Parts: sequence; structure tokens; C-alpha cells
Amino acid sequence: MERKKTGLFTTEDGRNHVVIFFLVALLFTLWAVGNSLIDTMDKHFQDFYHLTKADSANVQFSHYLGYFFMALPAGWFIHKLGYKWGIILGLSLAAVGCLWFYPATKIDGFWAVLLGVCLVAMGFSFLETVANPYTTVLGDPKYAASRINLAQSFNAIGWPIAPYIGGLYFYHSDSTLNAQQNAEIAHKTMWIPYVALALIIVVLIIAFVKSKMPDIVENKNHKTDSDLPKTDVFGQQGTLSTILLYVCAILFSFALGMIFRFFAQLFYMDRETLSNPAAMVAVNHTLAMVFDVVTIVAGLGSIVFITLKREKLIHKSSIWSAPHFTGATISQFLYVAAQAGIFSFFINYMVEEVPAIGESLKSSWFIGGEHGSILRNGAYFLTEKGATSLMSWMAFPLFLLGRFTGSFILRVTKAHKMLGLYAFINVILMIIIVAKLGWVSVIAVFLSFFFMSIMFPTIFSLGIFGLGESSKVASSFIVMAIMGGAVLPKVMGTIADADGMSAGYVVPAACFVVIALYGFFWTKLSGSDGLSGVKIGTGH
Repeated sequence: MERKKTGLFTTEDGRNHVVIFFLVALLFTLWAVGNSLIDTMDKHFQDFYHLTKADSANVQFSHYLGYFFMALPAGWFIHKLGYKWGIILGLSLAAVGCLWFYPATKIDGFWAVLLGVCLVAMGFSFLETVANPYTTVLGDPKYAASRINLAQSFNAIGWPIAPYIGGLYFYHSDSTLNAQQNAEIAHKTMWIPYVALALIIVVLIIAFVKSKMPDIVENKNHKTDSDLPKTDVFGQQGTLSTILLYVCAILFSFALGMIFRFFAQLFYMDRETLSNPAAMVAVNHTLAMVFDVVTIVAGLGSIVFITLKREKLIHKSSIWSAPHFTGATISQFLYVAAQAGIFSFFINYMVEEVPAIGESLKSSWFIGGEHGSILRNGAYFLTEKGATSLMSWMAFPLFLLGRFTGSFILRVTKAHKMLGLYAFINVILMIIIVAKLGWVSVIAVFLSFFFMSIMFPTIFSLGIFGLGESSKVASSFIVMAIMGGAVLPKVMGTIADADGMSAGYVVPAACFVVIALYGFFWTKLSGSDGLSGVKIGTGH
């Protein structure tokens, strides 16, 4: 029988899924707004709770902890009940988290806000576990990377919106008040954008309840995990997979240590202790011991476990036998770590490292008008409000531009090559930032947004390549890898507290090195030249 014509949104059975694609794409915008709001809050909490940069990174930690805890349950739930109900449950959890912010602002405790952040993230974890792999199969397999980047372009639309909202509700600007007084006023209205977001989520829940979503099934005509090469780049079955598993174990142990440290720190999350430097030194010493002990024990245990279970873990029917999947899990951990650090400390960098701006720019609209700058030592410098405006009008639009152009470029070039090139460029940009070259370094910060744009979706599509029905489980692990955004920003914040904000960018530089290597060596890891592998079925 003659094969039907396929296209960007048309599958081999001749069905067009453009409507379902754009409905799912709205979810990308939703979680972008939610995630960007959380990134925008970091500097507010530094002012309100008297936090160091390392301590304020607990916001990011709590956020990505929700992803870590919920990714595997989300994969199991989706496997049992399907993608449609996974989306509905995810939206419901996110709505509950958003509504929690109202009582959280009335409770005088950092833990209450962190709980809300975690609940929202748990809902988003369901959505990302569903939406990312789902977009890759709503059309011709060869356009999978292009399609997921197009969907992620909707994600990029949401990122500039939140900093603008954050500038209105998180950073009160009254020149007659000090920073603490402004922070206290802003804290009282922090719940407003979250409750508004909850109402939008309710509308989306109704839309998905009434929708008819097809499900993903394996295409036997394409490569699956059982067809992957029996030997790796070392010429031996499973050698590379084993090495990558050990790297995963090290990252997991580090993450587990940070999780225990985080929960131990919750006991000290009252404003009195946080505002007492002497008390915090003692607390941080205790927390460091907790981290060291848990990390070492977990690391040794993981290494012993992998050594004993090696044959079972890298059996050809296991997703861990595919080095390109294991490599994607590591790369996603490091990419989200780099992105979370760059996004969450953007305001700190703009306030602390940007040189004096000209007097003609002190009240410009793109830095928030008259409250966007402050006179200090005879010159004008950016304020937090000015930084949030630059985030909205310059940084995230570059991110959006990167997503849209990336979606087009990926239709005419190899996804893994583009990933490697963009990651390598970001390594250079991070080095320029660390070097503190004035306005050149500032430009490098903005350019990094553009060159990060295609990384998350491209790593995702490269990681689940050829896994067929196993892509559901694989997606859960790749979403779990988002935990990198919880762990490494604390390291970046610690370096920034000690040596300045610019020095902290050495952390994302190291992350981008690994991602570049994954991109450049993906063909050897996967044994393939390009993306193909799954089709769409009837399902829900």
C-alpha cells in the first residue's frame, strides 16, 4: 500500500494533529510563566529574609525538588491512565500550589513559600513528562526535534511575561523607604499573580477534559531500543553505558546530599535565625556535615549497587543500555543547572556587575522608567526593578528568538551538531563573563539566553530517540534530571558570595562543556545519524 504523505504535523496514517499540538503547546507557556515567576523572586527573598545568594537558591532547590519527586510517579501514572489524565492531574496540582501562595504570604516562615514552590513544580513535572515526548510524535519522526523546539517556542513566550509581573508585585519601589520596608510591602502582594495563574489553569483543565488526545505507540518499522548497537564506542557491549551510569550515580549522590541538607535547613528557616550572621555560620557548618555524610554514603552505595547489578542494568532490553539516553540524562541535569543559575542570578548580576549607565538612560522605558536606576557615587546604576525590565525586554526575547530560529534551523541541519555548537559558544560566553570585561561581559550574559534556547528540547528528543514505548519511562528519568537546577545553583551562589557574582558563572561554563561533548559525540553514542522512531496511535 502506498505510504501516505507526512509532514510537520501529519503522521503516516494521514492524520493531521495541528490542533492537539497547539493545545499542548499552551502548557509550555503555562509552566514558563510559573517557572519564570520563581526565578524572579530570588532577589526579593534575599531582601525580605536577609538571605545570602547561596541560601536564596533554596527557592530553586525547592522548585526542582518537586520535579525530582514527581517525575517517576508521573511516568507510572501516564503509563497506566494515559497522557490526557496525566495533564489534568498535573494542572490540578499546579493550581493547588498557586492557591497556597495566599496563606503562605500570611505565614511568617520561608518554609511556607518553599512548600508552594514545590507544589507548583510537582504539577509542572507531570506536564513536562507528558508534553515533551508527546510533541515529538505529532507528525513525521524526522521533524521531531523541530516540533519539540517549536513547542518550546511557546515556552519562551512565557518567560518574558513573568519578570514584568514580578517587577510590579515582587519589587516595591518607594524611594522614601529602605530596601527592607519595600520588601515587606511587596511580600504582602506576592500571592496575586499566583492566584491569577490558578484561574487560568482551571480554564485549561476544562479544555483538556473535553479534548480527544491520541496516544503514543511504538512503530515497529523504526528503530527501537532492542535494535540499538550491541557494542559501544569502546568496541565492547555496555562499557560506555556502565561509565555513564557511574557518572549518574555520582550526580544522584550529590543531589541526595543536597536534599537531606535542604530538609535539615528547614528547621532554621525563621527570619530571626536567617538575619543573624553568627547563628547562620553555626547552622551552615552543621548542614555541611549532613551533606558530606549523606553524599559519601549514597555515593559508595550507588557504586556498589551498579557494580553488582551491572549486567541487569545494561541488558539490551533496558533503557540504560542506550548510551545516548544515559548521556542525555546527565546533559539535562547539567543544562537545567546552568539555566537555573543564569536565570535566577540574572538580577544579582545586573545590580552588582553592570557598569554605570549614562544619565540619558537613567529613566528609559526598557529599564522600568524612573525606578529602574539609582544614583550611587555620582553615577547611575541599575536597580532590581531595572534588572527585571531588562529580563523582560531583552534577555527573554533573545531566548524566544533562539527558540523560533532554532525550530527552523533544526529542519535543515543535524540536531546533535547544533546542540554541540550552541553549547560550545556558551562555554566561551561564560569565560567572558568570569573575566569581568565590563560591557563585553554584560553582552555575553544576554547572548547566553539565545544560545541556551534550543538545549532543553533538543537534549530531550536526542535522549528518547529510538526507545519506542520505553520513551514514557525514559521521559520520566530525563525530567528527574531537572534536579540539576536544584543542586548546582547553590554551588554557584556559594562561589558568588565568596568571590563575586561574575566568578559564579564558572559553574554553568563547566556544565556547557559536558553538553557540547554530548552533542558532538551523539552519533557514536546512538549508533545513528539522525532522529526517527515513534508514531502516533488512537489512544484517548
